Amino acid sequence: MGVLGCSTSAPPLVHFAPKTARIPLKRPESQEEYSESLRKLVQDKCPSLFTPFEPKWWLNNGHIQTTYSVFADISQVDSVWYRRQNLKLVDGGTLGLDFAPIDDAALSDDTPIVVILHGLTGGSYEPYIKSILTHAIKPVDKGGLGYRAVIPHSRGCGGVPITSTKFYSAGGTDDFRQALIYISNRYPRAKLLGLGFSLGSNIMTRYIAQEGEKCRLSSACVLANPWDLAANSDILSGTFIGRNVYNNALGTNLMNVAKQHYKALMADPSLPIAKALKPLMSVSQMTLTNFDKVFLSQVGGPPPQFPYATVNEYYDAMSSHECIGEIRIPYLAINSADDPVVQYVPMDGAGNGYAVMVLTSGGGHLGWFNDGTGKDRWTTKPVLEWLTLMGREVLAKSGSERGHKVVLGTDEFLRNEGGDEWLGCKECEGGGLINGNAGVEGLRKGL
Repeated sequence: MGVLGCSTSAPPLVHFAPKTARIPLKRPESQEEYSESLRKLVQDKCPSLFTPFEPKWWLNNGHIQTTYSVFADISQVDSVWYRRQNLKLVDGGTLGLDFAPIDDAALSDDTPIVVILHGLTGGSYEPYIKSILTHAIKPVDKGGLGYRAVIPHSRGCGGVPITSTKFYSAGGTDDFRQALIYISNRYPRAKLLGLGFSLGSNIMTRYIAQEGEKCRLSSACVLANPWDLAANSDILSGTFIGRNVYNNALGTNLMNVAKQHYKALMADPSLPIAKALKPLMSVSQMTLTNFDKVFLSQVGGPPPQFPYATVNEYYDAMSSHECIGEIRIPYLAINSADDPVVQYVPMDGAGNGYAVMVLTSGGGHLGWFNDGTGKDRWTTKPVLEWLTLMGREVLAKSGSERGHKVVLGTDEFLRNEGGDEWLGCKECEGGGLINGNAGVEGLRKGL
């Protein structure tokens, strides 16, 4: 189903399946267990989700919202620092996990953890992440939720080094799966609450669907999910502004990440990734579509899945719009009707009783700014209400109880018991304190 037109003052379109899943809960006063429909829970506990998005008049446009998100200097808004833990993977790669708050000694080991996936080339410094994270980790006595949060980074993003001849792809879930092995092993009693943005939403949705009942996340909220990568690519390529502004900006950011890690990716010139990197560097007009066509569709993962014959075959394989029916945890998806980057939204949610699909009248791509301060986004309140509901009221198992048993191999790598031998992680050097108010040179924020 395509994006529907909405008036700018209209309340969001909120779609539930005809019969929503019943969610287990526990009454705080008596510890009595009971259940309620997801529809009623969301209607009662997430009232902000049903309020109109009504920005200042000069932000009342999807292009302006998106441009403001990318170009406005709001890096110091919602100030936060992180403590990074680097993980070495079996294939030699490195993941960087940024934890907050850095002074968490007073938090219990069963404190809920918000696990956040950033957008295309982002990191923990992204203002769209901090707009929610800072409130989620703020102590309860100061008006926050008192949770922990962690942001796993895609390889090469957010200052994380590339230490193997492997990049990341638009829909690959193995790195996220390995990050969750580590998080659930480090905090085995904590519920893991997923939160994804843009491409991170696509990856998170695919992971949740693939894992089904074994998903380590007990709930998820995704924003600005691109869903159908082929459909959105065709729309972007079909308009002047889409082709020359958004497609170009997304592709240029990816190209700059590849350039930053050129030496590591070219470590073995005989490998397919090195052979694909050379022609990529000579592409005259860099767009997201061209980057994916020349590079990621060929070497974004291991054979026999890769290479793909065409970029659209790659997009079809990496998309999440056909995965929604397989989700088995409470799942909230929020998109904007005037998002110039994402113009296809499957609002029917595949009839899945666990899925709540929301379309706001405006907000652009990862914007939703109510004013020009950068401090006030429409999405902050409903997402925090959702996280409060899922973290405090819903009766759910911890990440270690929900997923496969984690085992420590003789090689000291943590793995899923009975899982693939090439997937595993262990702590390694690097990391330390990370300034969440900085960025990465040469990369645009907000994407």
